[in-house]
Amino acid sequence: MSDYLPVNCRIRDNKYCGKCCYNTKMILTFDDILRISSLGYDPNDFVIIDEYPRLRNVNGHCVFLDESTNSCLIYEHRPIGCKLYPLIYDPEKNTIKLDDFCPKRNEIPEEEIKRLKRVMVRLLRNIGIL
Repeated sequence: MSDYLPVNCRIRDNKYCGKCCYNTKMILTFDDILRISSLGYDPNDFVIIDEYPRLRNVNGHCVFLDESTNSCLIYEHRPIGCKLYPLIYDPEKNTIKLDDFCPKRNEIPEEEIKRLKRVMVRLLRNIGIL
């Protein structure tokens, strides 16, 4: 079993939803940064640092989003948070849930959600949020 949610984000032809890639605040782990850097990307081009390292937005979307197809340029190497999406942490309610913003959230089997909530908890503990 892999640590990602099996979400089919294709909406038609070669076009993907991509809603989650616009105005993203995706947190990056050290491993995410190393993995993406190993592809030849300079961290200064894709990482911003505020409270936590995050994916950089360019023109209102993730730096790795191909706007013509709404697909990810580094899909196989994307951050763990992207792999877990639409599972998100809601800090106001201190809970892990499916993002209401994702139009494909209802296609995910409940057993996958339960299994990957444990992965999300480990991730949040690792980066110091929990």
